[in-house]
Amino acid sequence: MKHPISVLMSLYLKEKPEYADQCFQSLLNQTAQADEWVIVEDGPLQNEMYALLNEYQEKYPGLIKRIPSKKNQGLGLALRAGVPECRNELIARMDTDDIAREDRFERQLAEFEKDSELDICGSHIIEFEGTIDNVLSKRKVPIEQDKIIKYQKTRSAFNHMTVMYKKSAVLKAGNYEHCPLMEDDMLWARMILSGARCSNVDDFLVYARTGTAMIERRGGWAYFKKYRDGKKKMKETGFLGETDYLKASVLQAIVSLMPRKLRFWIFTKLLR
Repeated sequence: MKHPISVLMSLYLKEKPEYADQCFQSLLNQTAQADEWVIVEDGPLQNEMYALLNEYQEKYPGLIKRIPSKKNQGLGLALRAGVPECRNELIARMDTDDIAREDRFERQLAEFEKDSELDICGSHIIEFEGTIDNVLSKRKVPIEQDKIIKYQKTRSAFNHMTVMYKKSAVLKAGNYEHCPLMEDDMLWARMILSGARCSNVDDFLVYARTGTAMIERRGGWAYFKKYRDGKKKMKETGFLGETDYLKASVLQAIVSLMPRKLRFWIFTKLLR
């Protein structure tokens, strides 16, 4: 392969082995295969998850590189540990409860082949609950660089579970950092500030598992405080202005504190 791919994933205690198995199968079914999966074990895992990982390692020797951590550090620090461990320049992020369409890597590799200066490429997502046939919503993101930069000031311009990026560009921007709820947005902002070339494929390349439980977690005062603190850190980078920060914080406060049913409608209809 002209551009070999590493897949970067993180696992923690509460993740379900059956979802991870579906995710892994979708990676094995890719028309353009990754030659390395880097899996960060963010603290102790369920025994069933260890059994699943052992099974895949035995069945596909040399494919999986596991990075264990004795305690849970959070997603940002887990991914920060994983990026340097990837041996390839191109890294595909994947959430272990999501499902990649079989041509995801092929489509993104084509973008990197077309533009040698491209640093990060994502796509739209289909959000589902239970099975991929039970579609709740679809989230589209901007395609071109200038629109991506503008959109990133208010909402995430990349669906994080779809991105493929250059390892060198991530490290140039300072890698991931601990920023609850904003690990990915902080990285996108700092990559843009460091001159990264960005795009999204105008297609739905990943099925993202969501549902009422996920949307419920995005409500309440505690969630809003984490969101606000994350946006404040983004403002401190210089990517967000004061107006951008205030606008995003006010809108999130409204959504976080509204009744659950209304928030579900906002997430699945209005914001999609």
